[in-house]
This record gives sequence, structure tokens and C-alpha cells, in this order.
Amino acid sequence: MGSNNVEAIAHNGGGDRRQILAMNTGWRIGSILGIPILIAPSWFIILAVVTYAYGTTWQMMDWQPTMVWIAALTMALALFLSVVLHELGHSLVARSHAIPVQSITLFLFGGMATISQESKTPGQAFQVAIAGPSMSFGLYMVLALLEGLLPNGSPGRMVVANLAGINLMLALFNMLPGLPLDGGQVLKSAIWKLTGSRIQGVRWAARAGWLLGGLAIALSLVLLVRYAMVSVLWIALLGWFGLRHANAHQQFATLQSLLLRLTVSQAMTRDFISIEATQTLQDFGDRYLMGQPPPNCCFVVAEGVYQGVLRLDDLHQIPSADWARSPVSAITQPLETLPIVDENLCLADAIDRLEQQPYPWLLVRSPTGAIAGLLDRGDIVRALSKGLKQPINEEIVQQIKADQAYPDRLPLVAIAQTAQIR
Repeated sequence: MGSNNVEAIAHNGGGDRRQILAMNTGWRIGSILGIPILIAPSWFIILAVVTYAYGTTWQMMDWQPTMVWIAALTMALALFLSVVLHELGHSLVARSHAIPVQSITLFLFGGMATISQESKTPGQAFQVAIAGPSMSFGLYMVLALLEGLLPNGSPGRMVVANLAGINLMLALFNMLPGLPLDGGQVLKSAIWKLTGSRIQGVRWAARAGWLLGGLAIALSLVLLVRYAMVSVLWIALLGWFGLRHANAHQQFATLQSLLLRLTVSQAMTRDFISIEATQTLQDFGDRYLMGQPPPNCCFVVAEGVYQGVLRLDDLHQIPSADWARSPVSAITQPLETLPIVDENLCLADAIDRLEQQPYPWLLVRSPTGAIAGLLDRGDIVRALSKGLKQPINEEIVQQIKADQAYPDRLPLVAIAQTAQIR
């Protein structure tokens, strides 16, 4: 195993399972080739379960009781070392394409490599995806050869033989063609190559993952009801995990598609005021800064023509004692120095532009060259919520505007950058 509102979509998953479904919380136990290895609390549960399962099975062997449990614990630890190496395969290939790898995390369902960027081409995506199963199959081959060198019936041979079989299963299972499995990533890269659309690749691979997850749950329920096989509940859990993250991939693709389809003109507002260049700072402060929320943006106008913008942060440049005789034009930021985008720019590009300059907004220019509106982070989140038909509380939008930052669980900058990979 590798991997209903705007915030939930970002929180649940994304375009590359190792990129967005990352579980970078846990205890760091070391690093391999500079890649931190983390252990999530849930890992200890499965470690105990695996150790107990092998320990009880191997009690029938002609071994000392202590050796039984040493072999069982060794088997469990070696199993997770295999998972780490599987994820290391993904990570090293990603790094060879200059894609940063943040960590590898072990958790209840196996492991997950946290890769911070999407592959730039379908070929790169295929190479990163196939690297994990290839590593597992390589381990199977090595362990199968090693098995023949060990004495029959010995604990070492038993551990190696079981570990070889598990690595083979790990390679084959992960090649099932549905997200969040590696086979789903391979399918995504193939569809991306055929259609020229990464988002289409994600959508079809996510649908396949949803089908696989549903089949796993249905199969486990049939076996449970018909044969009372409680052990198949693990298959149901794996199916639930697959369903959850396949849905997250699907939602993430929908969000990215929306970022590419919506334009600045569909999100911008006219949340600003216009003031005369000759107006004094004292008059401005009395009108707009006393007992009410300050305006989002203040355009300075001279003879009906926009000259620039008055930034509230610049008011401190002039002592308040001098405000009565200082015109707003004294601290006006000229229009030509301000960030301006066209109305037809897609929101994915606008998000990127917004991060590249110090202002909390972008001015929007009409086809005639006039100032048509204003776009900030709150406007973008509101437009996305509307596009997804999932209304957002206006208080949240205003808080985003005030904080000049997206919510922590909504990494729109990373989502937009991935959306721009065609």
C-alpha cells in the first residue's frame, strides 16, 4: 500500500497520492539517504498484530518458545523494512527528477512517501509509480535466492521465505490499476499520455480505485456473512481506505479543473473605495478609519482618472500631527507599480501571481485597459465554493481577507501549481 467542501477536498487528498495523501506526522526514528523516516502511532498496532499472528502460527514449529517470538518480531520488523524500501524506490526516482521528498511514514496500512510536487510529465509519473513495485519485486528475487542457502526448518529460513512471499504480494497488490495504489498512478500516467490531460488521468484512475475499493468491501462482507470469516474485515478496511482516498483524488481533480476553468472576472469584486488625490489624510481617517472596518483597497483619483492606491500600512510614513495638511497623494502607490492581471486569466495562474508580490490583492484590468475590480484570497475561496456548489460562510471569507492567507487545511498554492501541469 502506498495511498464536501473546499477545505475537506484539500484535507482529504490530491493529484499524486504521495504528494497530497502524505502523513507527515509521527515520530522520527532516523533517515535513509537524507530522507526522514517517521512512525505514526497506528504503526505500533499493526506491529503488535503481525508479531502476534506469526508468533501463534510458529508455535507449532520445533523451536524454543523464546525463539518463536524473536522470529515473529523479526518478521514484523523486516516486513516494515520492506515497506520502507518500497517507498524509498518511489522517493529516489522522484529525487532523480528534482522532485523534493520530505519523508517516509509508516502507518496502519503500510507506508507513504511524502513527495511535495507532482511529476512534470506522464513519463516521470510512470517512473515514480513503477519504482516501488519494482523495488518490492527485486527484494522478492533476492530473498528467494537467500532462502535456498538457509537450513530447512530454521527460523531464519522461515522468516526469509515468508518475507519473500510478502514482497511479491506487495508488488502485485500495488499494481492493481486504481488510485491510491501504484497501479493507479501507472494508469493515470497512461491516460495522461493518451489524452494530454493529467486531470483526466487522475479522474479515470480514481474511478478505478473507487471500483476496487467497493469490490473489496463487498467481497469481505460476503465472506463474513457466508463463512463467518472475521479475518476478512482487514480486506474491508483496505477497501474503505481505497474508497476514501479514491474519492479524495476525484474531488481534488474537480477542484483543479475548476481552478483552470474559472477566470479572474468570475471571482473579482469591487470591494474598494475611490478618494480624491487632494483629500487630506485627516479627512480620510475620519471618514474610513473610525468605528468601521477599513476598506480593502483605496484608489486615489485625480480628475476622474485612477492614479494609484493608498495602502493603510503606509499611513505611518507621515506623523498623525501632519495629517491635516498632507494630501493622500503624498503616500500614493503609483498605478504602474501595482500588480495587475487581465480579466480572462484563470484562477490557477492568479493564485500563483498573488504569491509572487507583496500586496494582498491583484488589480483586475478590463479589455479596454481600465481597472475593473480587485481579487484577493478571500474572493478566490468564495468563487471556488460557488463553483463547487458548496456555500461558504461569509465570515470565513472575511477572515481569509483579514489574515491574507488561505486556511491551513486548504493549500491552494500547491493545488494551483499542480493544476498548471498540463
